Amino acid sequence: MLGLDELKGTIKIKETTVECPIKGCSEKVARQRKSFKRQERFKCPKHDIYISPSTFEYQNEPDNILWKDNGDLDLFKRVKGAKRESRIAHDNSEDAVTWNVFRFLEKNKLLSGLLAELSKSDVEHPEIMYWSYSQSEQDTWSELQKARKEFETRPKKGSEPDIIIKTDKILLFVEAKFTANNNTVFQSRNPKAQEKYETGGNGWYRIVFHSPFETIAISEKKYELLRFWLIGSLIAQRLQLDFCLVNLVLSDREKNIEKIFGIYIRENQRRRFIRVTWEDIYAYILHNNSSSRGKAIIKRYFRNKIIGYAGLGKLQKAFSIQ
Repeated sequence: MLGLDELKGTIKIKETTVECPIKGCSEKVARQRKSFKRQERFKCPKHDIYISPSTFEYQNEPDNILWKDNGDLDLFKRVKGAKRESRIAHDNSEDAVTWNVFRFLEKNKLLSGLLAELSKSDVEHPEIMYWSYSQSEQDTWSELQKARKEFETRPKKGSEPDIIIKTDKILLFVEAKFTANNNTVFQSRNPKAQEKYETGGNGWYRIVFHSPFETIAISEKKYELLRFWLIGSLIAQRLQLDFCLVNLVLSDREKNIEKIFGIYIRENQRRRFIRVTWEDIYAYILHNNSSSRGKAIIKRYFRNKIIGYAGLGKLQKAFSIQ
């Protein structure tokens, strides 16, 4: 996997060409513009990566994931079968980062300790679901499917949390951000779509929100967080669990999101919204005393991970860690 140690600190970007970002490579490819494309003219013939002025994409998805035992690859394949879309081969993929980090935590039984520390709650027997795929049901989680039908006009293409973790006392939805921010706008042309969010679950919206749908989902551009708060809290209520919506972000971004989104939602002892950073997770892994398999690999991953090239072709480190 390519990172700070393998990539050039600066790449040459010309009007029509971009050089390969890998150290020691003199190859140049045609310059991509607008949307990213996987075409031969954009691929380095030596390293099989598709290149743009700001990032690159691997030829094969497994090149961008850390854990490749048979069990890992089998689960990865099953998750992908349930996932609506995938850009895991893309170096800047938040899906790839999410999989690499949470699969490490799951494999090494570190989820309970991390979640207890972050949520300030006792967490036992965690069941993790990647992009709504339930390992126990071997399908999209049935409780999520039922909630989608309550609130969404196209439930088969409905809300898909990055991570769902169900424990004996609490349900957590994790909305992970890497390069993107939390600004998403409701744009459905279906006149019944908004009404269904507002009236589904016997009017659950009025129980968990202070503000009108238009304010949150359109004016303030928090449509995605609105959906996860609405759907997750209803599922938790039905399962008699506490609920926590976790917004997982880089440490230097979305610093006021708890205050911003907190204005619109009805929080209490059983429903909470919290901001957590990738760097928080790294610190937990770093200071955990267990002899976790792959700990050296995940530590290097955090330290070596990049977030693409800036406008002048300068390499950017992903995480604010030493």
